[in-house]
Amino acid sequence: MHRRVVITGMGVVSSLGLDTDSFFNNIVNGKSGISPITSFDTSNHSVKIAGEVKTDLNEHFDSKELNRIDRFTAFALMAAKEAIETSKLNEKVYQNVGVIIGSGIGGIHTMEEQYTRLQKSPKKVSPFFVPSMILDIVSGHISIKYGFRGPNFAIVSACASANHAIGESFNRIKYGMNDIIVTGGTEGGITPLSVAGFANMKALSKNPDYNSASKPFDNNRDGFVIAEGAGIIVIEELEHAKKRGANILGEIVGYGATADAYHLTSPSPDGLGATEAMSNSIKDAKLQTEDIDYINAHGTSTPFNDKIETLAIKKLFKSHSRNLYVSSSKSMIGHLLGAAGAVEAIITIKSLQKSIIPPTINYQTPDPDCDLNYVPNNSIDKDINYALSNTFGFGGHNATLVFKKFS
Repeated sequence: MHRRVVITGMGVVSSLGLDTDSFFNNIVNGKSGISPITSFDTSNHSVKIAGEVKTDLNEHFDSKELNRIDRFTAFALMAAKEAIETSKLNEKVYQNVGVIIGSGIGGIHTMEEQYTRLQKSPKKVSPFFVPSMILDIVSGHISIKYGFRGPNFAIVSACASANHAIGESFNRIKYGMNDIIVTGGTEGGITPLSVAGFANMKALSKNPDYNSASKPFDNNRDGFVIAEGAGIIVIEELEHAKKRGANILGEIVGYGATADAYHLTSPSPDGLGATEAMSNSIKDAKLQTEDIDYINAHGTSTPFNDKIETLAIKKLFKSHSRNLYVSSSKSMIGHLLGAAGAVEAIITIKSLQKSIIPPTINYQTPDPDCDLNYVPNNSIDKDINYALSNTFGFGGHNATLVFKKFS
């Protein structure tokens, strides 16, 4: 018999808040975290907006520590602190705690900074360059800080990274390999190089109105808005959590992962990979499609993704797709790339817990190809029991998680 896996701690760093409660409050009230980029000069860039985290890292870390970590690591450490504190983990269980964190592009901020130094002289490159840049270093930092000695590694699958990290962690607990894992995703990719790269491949919105640029499923959408931040959750075997008196926030009941096997950056036109990821996650949860109440969509605000995700939902859920609530949190926070799934998992867990479905803001003009209930512009009070959270990444990676209201 498979073991039940519950969530006992959550932490968020985002453009809409530096803790879970304020973040979710802003989400359900339809606030936008998108603003003009302030971290570098955008005068020569075609894209000038992003979902930046508005905080001075010097207020959270001393100068010595900041010299040794990239922005994506800092965000993960901040979010992990909240998640571990809310989970009330104590040193008696530390030794066996695993850490599995996902990221899409990792320490690109450090890479750009150190390349600038290299142009002056190879001797100017920091000895901390490599351990600041590599994606697995986040899991290492969390392990070292808290003394967690369980499995420790990173997962990289572009924008599906966090869902894969959570899903693989879920399986390790479900099948008895571990009792507790700290998991999620982090990203600090708002840099001149990454913004230029995504813009030149025509993935980013060039809408100058940052308040309405991210508009998933709207007929006038023109690309995603890049964002940064982290989402970290503590997941745990149910009886283990009960035994130590943990506060249980929700339950993970299913995970599905597939590949499009079609194109490096474009989803398959038939939506098959996305359909199968959702289908596999529901089968893993031993549910029927009719049991699902809400989908936190990948919903990037790109013309093709939103159309194909809608198609995939309709293919799988058939007539029940008309009963589903589908919304995109990226309308408010932008696209956190490898961290997107973790932050959106937290939104989904809180939605189940609080019986409220967050909106898709900036939805004004319906698209004939996107004809589901996208919860336009305002949250809905609704008792929901099961919800999906979708992420799809460059390379054709698809990962879906199923969450349940804990009872």
